[in-house]
Amino acid sequence: MFGGTRGTGRATYRTNKKPQIWFSAFLLVLFLTVPVYEVHAGFLSFLGKLFSSVVEDTTYDDVNSQNMALLQAALNVDPNPSKGGGDITIVGDSALLPDSGPLGTIADVEESQSLGHISLYVVREGDSLSQIAGMFGVSINTIIWANDIQRGNLIRPGQILIILPVTGVQYTVKSGDTLNSIAKKYEGSVDEIMQFNGIADASLVSVGDEIIIPGGDLGTPSYSVKTTRARVRGTGGPEYIGYYLKPVVGAPRTQGLHGYNGIDFGAPHGREVMASANGTVIIARNSGWNGGYGKYIVVSHRNGTQTLYAHLNGVIVGQGASVVQGQVIGYIGSTGRSTGSHLHFEVRGAKNPF
Repeated sequence: MFGGTRGTGRATYRTNKKPQIWFSAFLLVLFLTVPVYEVHAGFLSFLGKLFSSVVEDTTYDDVNSQNMALLQAALNVDPNPSKGGGDITIVGDSALLPDSGPLGTIADVEESQSLGHISLYVVREGDSLSQIAGMFGVSINTIIWANDIQRGNLIRPGQILIILPVTGVQYTVKSGDTLNSIAKKYEGSVDEIMQFNGIADASLVSVGDEIIIPGGDLGTPSYSVKTTRARVRGTGGPEYIGYYLKPVVGAPRTQGLHGYNGIDFGAPHGREVMASANGTVIIARNSGWNGGYGKYIVVSHRNGTQTLYAHLNGVIVGQGASVVQGQVIGYIGSTGRSTGSHLHFEVRGAKNPF
């Protein structure tokens, strides 16, 4: 009934295997018809995606010259890159001014820009215009014109003279003036006038401006104006006891009153020179003969007097500086008309207490 065999006591069953054979054959054909590289690529792609999520979570933004794009364009490129040298500052969009001077420091820029100061000089006994002009390095006519000194007039002790920083003419701009007309009238140079007075634009000169015309000439012939010379120095004027400090510590007096109420203190080269009293520096010359004074300083004091320190080796204060009694202002030297290391010290307008 069941298709079994007899005699064994065990029944066996038969199944139809045709569907299994057909299914296996289908898989074999499918495997043979699909390209192997696609399976391989798909498998690697799967693995790549599997690990990429892990890598992205642990990768840092580390860009350097080894992994950056080779042809990446630079942003904000300076078409005129610097090529060394000192810093340059643009002034008024028209001029270039270096931050350092010819010596490579800021100090010599400031010094070169501060040479245009006008000085005030108090006439002493025995002064002459030729001596004063020689002291300041200007012409006699420059002093005559600046102070409107008339022919036949005498300069007198105590008189205050305006001393221009260079030989030339001081002029007040009037209505209708131009720099060209001023330069032509006083035989000056427009370029020199603009440079000396710091004028950037000739059209900006206004009525009432005070300018100096370097080398300018009023055409008036020079003449000699003198004071009556006094043979005795330092005996006149008030006496200010305790007002003046000895300007050099431990220096003996090597010469008594001479010249213009001056005395000499002998001291080694380079010793400090101090301000004798509080005041304002009105002259600070760190070079030149200066009428024999060499390097020298003049300080104006509140009591109306002045002190002078001459033959210095070095000057460390500038014109216009405020100084206090005992402040170091220079160093002992032997510049100018000097025969040895010493300080020539004058008191003008009062008795010399030393």
